[in-house]
Amino acid sequence: MRTIEIIKVDKGARLGLIKTPHGDIRTPVFMPVGTHGVVKAAMHRDLKDMGIQVILANAYHLYLKPGDELIRELGGIHKFSGWNGPILTDSGGYQIFSLGGLRTVKEEGVIFQSHLDGSTHFITPEKAIEIQDNIGSDIIMCLDECIPYPSSYEYTEKSTNLTTLWAKRCKNVERKNKSLLFGIIQGGFYDVLRLKSAHDLINIGFDGYAIGGLSVGEPKSLMWRMVDTVIGLLPEEKPRYLMGLGFPEDILEGVKRGIDMFDCVIPTRLARNGNLFTWRGRINIKNAKYKKDERPIDEECGCITCRTHSRAYLRHLLISHELTSFYLNTIHNLYFYSKLLEKIREAIRAGKFEKFYEEFMKMWKGGENNDGNSVRNGE
Repeated sequence: MRTIEIIKVDKGARLGLIKTPHGDIRTPVFMPVGTHGVVKAAMHRDLKDMGIQVILANAYHLYLKPGDELIRELGGIHKFSGWNGPILTDSGGYQIFSLGGLRTVKEEGVIFQSHLDGSTHFITPEKAIEIQDNIGSDIIMCLDECIPYPSSYEYTEKSTNLTTLWAKRCKNVERKNKSLLFGIIQGGFYDVLRLKSAHDLINIGFDGYAIGGLSVGEPKSLMWRMVDTVIGLLPEEKPRYLMGLGFPEDILEGVKRGIDMFDCVIPTRLARNGNLFTWRGRINIKNAKYKKDERPIDEECGCITCRTHSRAYLRHLLISHELTSFYLNTIHNLYFYSKLLEKIREAIRAGKFEKFYEEFMKMWKGGENNDGNSVRNGE
């Protein structure tokens, strides 16, 4: 069954439309991370106004607090949170992986200790789907095991086979809601295992396919090699989701390869640290050179932050530890991302994506876009 309508393809870049119970998603799309059902330091109203279409919540965190059963009793995540647009939930595989010694992976599922209170929990693939069904997400993810980098071939093969087994079990769970179910391609950093994972998941059959297990400390060139290894296999009629990638240049590179969906904490987390995006690169508003700078963050930006406040004032708020700084910086960064994806969609529609890509990369490299920050997945 076709789950994405491809409107146009421009040298590999895809313009598409995904229909969900809570609205259509125009792709390529960036999904801000709202781990607990809210994007940190932002309001739903602002997200809607700037054109954000879908947010990503995390089933692991919502299961632990306030609990998926409570969310179901209160009418589902949309009613509970007040966000009436599409919501994608990650199953929590990455978060469980990041617990390290606090988790034990078995064929039946994962035993782990809560990072909140140390309580012990057991999540099976069936339970992961049940949790997300209770939450009421529009797009849900299979439970997978995220493989650390580096890992041996033997470990990677065993883990990848386990992810495939779990995916089959996830697919067999009957769901109450009309959500889309995505499988997650693993395989670590071995081409043959990536290819096997992709083939196996395609044979099972899912509504969409995510490429997972990347951005875990590997060189970026290796990451893109893994994407290139499998992207050509993925069905054209299904959405393609690159998990956890989100610097602007990464989004452009992904779209160029035919990726439809992206998510990352980068714009929100960096905003809270004073790292702000402009069309010529990233600036660190903490720098003393902005102390008397009366300009907005970006003179080409139409967000409320840029229309109202100067760099000097935003620097003052940040170094004064004012909470309003988090809000204003976050709104700007998310507005930038929303407009970036809008421009990408416009360029594909006009058959000018390659030109847009080249012009953006030329401007972006010329800016103050490297402040020595590194970002890991997870908000």
